[in-house]
Amino acid sequence: MKKNDLLTLTADGLGADLEGVCRADGMAVFVPGMLPGETARVRIVKVQSRFAFGRMEGKPLTASPARKTPDCAAYPRCGGCTGRHMTYETTLEAKRQQVQECFRRIGHIDIDVPPVLGMADPSHYRNKTALPVGGTVAEPVAGFFAPRSHDIIPIAQCPNAMPPANEICRRVLGWMKRFCVEPYVEETHTGLVRHIVVRVNRKGEAMAVLVINGSEIPHEGELVASLKAAGAVSVILNENRERTNVIMGRHFRTLYGCDTLTDELCGLRFEISPAAFFQVNPAQTEVLYQTALDFAELTGDERLCDVYCGAGTITLMMARHCREALGIEIVPQAIENAKENAVRNGIGNVNFRCGAAEALLPKLVAEGLRPDVIVIDPPRKGVEPAVIDAIAQAAPKRVVYVSCNVATQARDAALFVEKGYRVQKVQSVDMFCWTSGVETVMSLVQQNPDDIVKVGIDADELAVTKAESKATYGEIQARVKEQTGLNVTPLYIAQVKRKHGIIERECYNKAKSESAKMLICPPDKEKAIEEALRFFGMIA
Repeated sequence: MKKNDLLTLTADGLGADLEGVCRADGMAVFVPGMLPGETARVRIVKVQSRFAFGRMEGKPLTASPARKTPDCAAYPRCGGCTGRHMTYETTLEAKRQQVQECFRRIGHIDIDVPPVLGMADPSHYRNKTALPVGGTVAEPVAGFFAPRSHDIIPIAQCPNAMPPANEICRRVLGWMKRFCVEPYVEETHTGLVRHIVVRVNRKGEAMAVLVINGSEIPHEGELVASLKAAGAVSVILNENRERTNVIMGRHFRTLYGCDTLTDELCGLRFEISPAAFFQVNPAQTEVLYQTALDFAELTGDERLCDVYCGAGTITLMMARHCREALGIEIVPQAIENAKENAVRNGIGNVNFRCGAAEALLPKLVAEGLRPDVIVIDPPRKGVEPAVIDAIAQAAPKRVVYVSCNVATQARDAALFVEKGYRVQKVQSVDMFCWTSGVETVMSLVQQNPDDIVKVGIDADELAVTKAESKATYGEIQARVKEQTGLNVTPLYIAQVKRKHGIIERECYNKAKSESAKMLICPPDKEKAIEEALRFFGMIA
């Protein structure tokens, strides 16, 4: 296979970005727009060592029943969505399979993933829209960047945005055209208007932020009057003169209304500043947080710690259901917002500490912090090993892990298993409809011996085999640790011994617990265990 080859291929699955996955010459070919079961003519556009990328030429030769007509004129050119050519139910099942596959392949954890919790109406769900501005003075445009480029695809009506956002963007462009206001030109770092950012609360009130390459705009009054008529309760200028892909600069000036937008989430009131992080899908955020609360199984008497707490949304929601709560966050402004949100909502059993989780949590644990439940909602890169070590030392009865990146979540799950926890259950929530993104909540609980081993020794079983007498599990673990630095569980050792015909009788058979999941020994650890077994003369 080489670039520009034209092949007839059939898709047999969906990839991580909801693209079709085909097979040719022993490798996977990823084809955006194809659905499982469809056959199409595919032009190969890039070939790598183990996989390739293709482009569908025309329509599929055979169409899937899951295919539908996209309900957005800019799809798929704008790159904001990847699944509008398929039914919503198909996107949900693809995400469920993605989560299950990540836990199996990356975390080596075999767990049944239930259906993703989706929306009854997956449209107009985004409460924040940020559109880059381009075009010309005569014809300014706003939209989204095309995939893997900074070419702006104009968007007149984004079906994901809450209604005021589309109208506010239209009015900003009208004001620019009327008064000959220059759009920003990235290549030359000239022009004035860079981005239009709109936040909308659940009442339909909007905050309009104009990001400019300067400090002033012409005909300010006309712009404010126009945006007020479109539902804006505040109009704010943001100054960003840097050559950067970061949308907002540091300096804000309010032209009209308040500096913040008030919104509600899980029965709590929050003041949202223009640059503050706030979940973009409020309806599904409540589903996500309720799932996390359910997984925490709080009775009202627990001490809870929320690591990576941000502005305290999860901390404050859970504080109403436990004895006391502590939030940890690295961003000072977020900690100040969290404290203000606690006061605003009359929640007094909560405290917040500012610092990097990987430094602050180990310090607090060394000082005696022992939460009953720990909640973690890390960035996409996942949890730092120092945080996992500190959590294991604190030994909470339960860890609730919320993640927007199931790959790093599955990786971290395996590390928690090595520390004596097991994955009890997972539940995914569709926060970003029509995209490949998915949020997943995972519950980890301390291992119960009954979840791993079943011990039943009769008198006639007391004699050990020659192989079994060579080394104890502890000695094998110590050998593996010394030689490779890896931590291996007795269950992993038992699996490798069984593979080599060293029978474990009933000591490491299926778990008693119905909810226990069999953990699969990773290849690197299997190799290390085999080396240890050879060292002790237990296998050839």
